[in-house]
Amino acid sequence: MPKSRCLAEWFSVVLLILCMAVAISAQSKGIDPALLAKAEAGDAKTQYMLGKMYYNGHGVRRDYAQAAVWFRKASEQGDPDSQYMLGGLYHYGRGVPQDDTQAVAWFKKAAEQGYVDAESFLSTCYSAGWGVAQDDVQSVVWLRKAAEQGDATSQYMLGWAYEAHDVGIPKDYAEAYFWLDVAASGEVTRKNRKEALKRRNEAASHLTPADLSRVQERVRKWFEDHPVKP
Repeated sequence: MPKSRCLAEWFSVVLLILCMAVAISAQSKGIDPALLAKAEAGDAKTQYMLGKMYYNGHGVRRDYAQAAVWFRKASEQGDPDSQYMLGGLYHYGRGVPQDDTQAVAWFKKAAEQGYVDAESFLSTCYSAGWGVAQDDVQSVVWLRKAAEQGDATSQYMLGWAYEAHDVGIPKDYAEAYFWLDVAASGEVTRKNRKEALKRRNEAASHLTPADLSRVQERVRKWFEDHPVKP
C-alpha cells in the first residue's frame, strides 16, 4: 500500500476519533462526573435526575432518546417517577417509538405505587381506549384513586361523572356535590373552578335539606383531614 494512502487513512481515523470525542463532550457537558458515576453504578434516583436533565435540556442538549435510556434504567428498579416519565415518552413517541400499550404498562406500574399523576393519566387511557380496551369502569377506578389523593382535576372530573352519569357510574347528586365542592377549593384552573361551582350548585338543587347538610358536613371533615395548601 502506498505510504501516502496509509497516512491519509491514519489521518481519517484520527479525525473520526476527534469528532466522536467532541460529540461526546458536547453531549455530556454540564453533567457532574460524580453524578454520572453514581447513575452508572445503578442509583435509581440519580438515573431519574439524568433522565430529567436530558428530557428538559438542563445542562445538556435535549435528547429524548437519552432521557428514555436513563428513565428505563430507573423504571426497571421500580422508581415511579421514572415509570411515569417513560410512559409519557411512549405515549407521545418522544425518543422511543409511539406505543400506547407500552405507555399504559409503565403508567400502571407507577399508579400501582400510588403515583397520582399516573393514576390520572391511566384513567384517561381507559376512558379513551389508549393502549387498552376502552373501559369506563376502570377509568373511574383510577380517577377515584387520584381524587382521593387530592388531585383537584380528578376530583372535578369525578364530580362531573356523578352528575352527568356518562362514564359507567350511577347518577348520585350527593357524591357529585361532594367532589365538585372539594375540587373548587383545590388547584384547578379558573375555568374549571367556575364550572365546578356551577355544577355543584346544580347538584345541590336535587338534594333535600337533610341530604345537603350531610354532604356539607362530609366536605367539612374532608378539609379537616386534607388542609388546603396556602
